[in-house]
Amino acid sequence: MYFFRISIAKDTKVPNAAHFTVNKEDHTLGNLLRSQLLKDPKVLFAGYKVPHPLEHKFILRVQTTGDYSPQEAFTNAIKDVISEISLLEERFKVAVLERQQGIE
Repeated sequence: MYFFRISIAKDTKVPNAAHFTVNKEDHTLGNLLRSQLLKDPKVLFAGYKVPHPLEHKFILRVQTTGDYSPQEAFTNAIKDVISEISLLEERFKVAVLERQQGIE
């Protein structure tokens, strides 16, 4: 049983790197976060893996520049994804409303 959905482990082999284990999620969120992290110029590396198809979790590895922590990058990526999804939802609602008004 998982009490926490995300756990963080510092990577001891590489400077400014960490592993984020996200439980109860899969490739959908893993790839979305990886893509968002790679848009950040202070992120040197972002990649994820699903350890086993029957395990519902993924491990995201993030390496950043010296003045920016992997935790900051991860948090910013999540905030950016949420704002992009909110914008998409808003545009969708406007498009549906415009279509409904055009039909009537």
